[in-house]
Amino acid sequence: MATLKQENQVRSGHLPEHGPIADNGREILLSLKNVDITFGKGEDAVRAVQDASFDIYKGETFSLVGESGSGKTTVGRAVIRVNPLARGEIQYKGVRISGKIPHSLDREVIRNIQMVFQDPAASLNERATVDYIISEGLYNFHLFENEADRVRKVEEMVAEVGLLPEHLTRYPHEFSGGQRQRIGIARAMVMEPELVVADEPISALDVSIRAQVLNLMKKFQEEKNLTYLFIAHDLSVVRFISDRIGVIYKGRIVEVAEAEELFNFPLHPYTHSLISAIPIPDPQLEKNKVLYTYDPSIHDYSQDKPEFVCIGYDHYIYGNKKEIEEYKAIRQRGIPAKPITIRDENTPEDTHTQEAEADSAAVEDFLVHPTHDTGSIWYVIISFLLPILGLIAALLFKKFKHTRNYKQCRKGAIAGFVLIGAILAIFLLLLWRVVA
Repeated sequence: MATLKQENQVRSGHLPEHGPIADNGREILLSLKNVDITFGKGEDAVRAVQDASFDIYKGETFSLVGESGSGKTTVGRAVIRVNPLARGEIQYKGVRISGKIPHSLDREVIRNIQMVFQDPAASLNERATVDYIISEGLYNFHLFENEADRVRKVEEMVAEVGLLPEHLTRYPHEFSGGQRQRIGIARAMVMEPELVVADEPISALDVSIRAQVLNLMKKFQEEKNLTYLFIAHDLSVVRFISDRIGVIYKGRIVEVAEAEELFNFPLHPYTHSLISAIPIPDPQLEKNKVLYTYDPSIHDYSQDKPEFVCIGYDHYIYGNKKEIEEYKAIRQRGIPAKPITIRDENTPEDTHTQEAEADSAAVEDFLVHPTHDTGSIWYVIISFLLPILGLIAALLFKKFKHTRNYKQCRKGAIAGFVLIGAILAIFLLLLWRVVA
């Protein structure tokens, strides 16, 4: 009955209001099923994506990570119907949107799925004003009642992305990279989409601007119940913005899991290598870090053919039967992995141990603790002047794993209590002498 209803909606050029419900009770917004994408023909054909399958739930951020050339952007462009499929299908709310579809359905897909591109300079028309760039989708789909309504929508969207009304009359080359990316986000969001494909939206920006753009995207997600397909290669960023992560290697999805699950239990060797490459903001640790290099020849798929299966914990991985059993055994032990290891600098390189305990603890501290765990000297000073407040703050920092801040507050509070004790002891001594 549901299938018949969906078929009728496709014929009428309309998408259903809701997508199918997964076994975990969540609504599936986008689904890739055994997708192959090939460029070229005959002997020159390049199979860019192979048998890719994953679901994206409504309201979540699903990140697709992998090295350059792994097929991340190819998948994203296939979702917005730019790259045709050689095999398989892409479904949106349970309706096939890949291949040949009715013109009216195609317009519905364009209206509901928008993309934020990697290069904000190349993705904007240099000859068009910001006003026209943001309004183009409104014009194409006539999403405004009159000119006053269009102007209102554009001005409100410009304000939401942190730009000013006077920017509307300017051209893209007059803006910085971060501002251009905000224009690209405004162009996508003014269409009020349900799904946004963000193709490395921060990789071309300065580090200081990246957090602003990510916070802006997160704000839109919370306010408009957006769903993101976030394409990236920087796992240190992906960990803190993603609900689930898919790892792609040479066009094949090799692992999919929730963000913390993937970082705590990276089972596929390629995932292990990606995490080991995360830079550490400590020169000494970075110098002694042991990089894990993935070698695909370790897999023997000549007899035992690999499959993409769930091993429990909503954790999917690609491997043959023997590998899957090994992955299951590792996961069932429940001991978080340590994909980043540090070489002991006092030990010769050919005989160094796998881990140096102190450095590993420092690496874990980097991976686990929040960005604002700075250990500022001001925590010592304030805790010294107000030791009771400092002690309370230390307990709170300890609870939320702000280790550096906790140590500073504890140090200042202890010094403050020692000073108060000394002053109190001197006062009692003087009082005793006066009474005596």
